[in-house]
Amino acid sequence: MLVSTEVVMFAMRLKVSERRGFLLAGLLGLMMAGAASLSLAQTPAQTPAQTPQQPDQATPDAGGPGADSGVIVLPKKKEKTEEAPPVAPAAPKLKNPEGMPGFSLRMEVPEVTVDVGVLLEKTHQFVPNLKPGNFRVYEDGVPQKVAGFKRVEAPITALLLCEFASTNYHFIWDMRNSAYTFAEQLRPQDYVAMMTFDMRTQIVSDFTQDKQQLLQGINSLRIPGFSERNLFDALYESEDRLNRIEGHKYIILIASGRDTFSKITFDKILQKVKATPDVTIFAVSTGGAMRAMTEGRGGMSNSIRDMDYLQADNEMKTFATVTGGMWFAPRFTGEMPDIFSAINQSIRSKYQLVYRPTNAKQDGTYRKLRVELVDDEGQPLHIQDEKHKPLKYDIIAREGYRAKQEVE
Repeated sequence: MLVSTEVVMFAMRLKVSERRGFLLAGLLGLMMAGAASLSLAQTPAQTPAQTPQQPDQATPDAGGPGADSGVIVLPKKKEKTEEAPPVAPAAPKLKNPEGMPGFSLRMEVPEVTVDVGVLLEKTHQFVPNLKPGNFRVYEDGVPQKVAGFKRVEAPITALLLCEFASTNYHFIWDMRNSAYTFAEQLRPQDYVAMMTFDMRTQIVSDFTQDKQQLLQGINSLRIPGFSERNLFDALYESEDRLNRIEGHKYIILIASGRDTFSKITFDKILQKVKATPDVTIFAVSTGGAMRAMTEGRGGMSNSIRDMDYLQADNEMKTFATVTGGMWFAPRFTGEMPDIFSAINQSIRSKYQLVYRPTNAKQDGTYRKLRVELVDDEGQPLHIQDEKHKPLKYDIIAREGYRAKQEVE
């Protein structure tokens, strides 16, 4: 109460104009002082709580082991649970760029198919009843393991390629007789086309099963246009045409064998014949009777002509042998039925061998083939007739093939 009286007495001595301001300041100070005194009276003195200190059991005395009086807490053993197998990662999903179609990758194991004909040398009859163990295949001198074997007798796909040039009527006569004989031995399931050549080629009949259409085409060959005989160009074109057809094909080449005006050399056409797969050539030379009557005559021109025909025979024989076919040089018309019967027998009846080459490189190299016949003991096979007389036989197969390139 003393503080309040002194404030009032001091306020009464002030001027009237300043009383209001000082009065308000005094009241404010009084209120603040009262609040401070109340807070000091109500707050008790607090002291921090002290917790008892336990002795350190982990520290030993004088470096010795600690006492064993403390509490030991053992860890709780975990229960064994079967762990779930890890989840396999999801296969990544590959997405092609926009606008690019899908593609697949295929690896091919090379296989080689060899058609082998076994014919008796005298009668040209097919030798049946041979077993897989009777065949041995060599590639570049290395024996191969035959993985597939079967006998094939199926319809044929053949091109009749005939020389039709204005040289000598005897050649045209032999060509027509040969073509007629071949056409007469065709079967209804066979596909055959006919093409002739002189300076250029001409398609007489496209592939057909109609024998009459083929015979009409042969009958239409009356008057040739040119005397040139471009055999190499015509054979090259024939190989190109047949290469577009699937399966095994045959070329029945009826010609004199001479080439007079081709753009392609013999080396190039021989390379083409070797490189074209699945095409077998059977060659029949024409003009045999005329050549037999005129061979050996004197004079330089006759000697050159004889040499040309000997070279022509060698070329025709080469085309046939390197592809697994046969070559014939008849002199008389009566030989034609037996010749084309042997051709049909060789074409329709074959043994087909399949093997995977030990040299699996696809390097485009030419591989030489050799086929042999052996008996059960591995010795060369001997064939006898009913009277136990030995029979000679011919093995007809390709001399080789060209391996594929990796880029093909």
